[in-house]
Amino acid sequence: MKRFHTGSLGIAQGSRVMFSDFAHGGVMWTGEGDRESRHIVQFKEPFRVAPMVHVGITMWDIDHKTTARGDLTAEHVTEAGFHLVFRTWGDTRIARIRADWLAIGPVADEDVWDID
Repeated sequence: MKRFHTGSLGIAQGSRVMFSDFAHGGVMWTGEGDRESRHIVQFKEPFRVAPMVHVGITMWDIDHKTTARGDLTAEHVTEAGFHLVFRTWGDTRIARIRADWLAIGPVADEDVWDID
């Protein structure tokens, strides 16, 4: 469990279409083997430390003739942002993926002054 010892907690959220490969014959739709789509998410305001980030698939459009395989994760999480990463493998054919994310962590409290 991660504990936050702060009076101010921030929550940021967002949504991202990871790719739409069906329309232009992209690798997620036409390729085979290991494939990856990666996007850098930057928070509008930084957290004090790296927040907890939760990600989830909120829309996917996938070929019914192949096995559905996918892995969605948040990598390289910092106080400023993270990498939103979707991976698939084998013969899976994916037309589109949309991912939503939620970040929760301590933020600067404007009522607390840091005086050296």
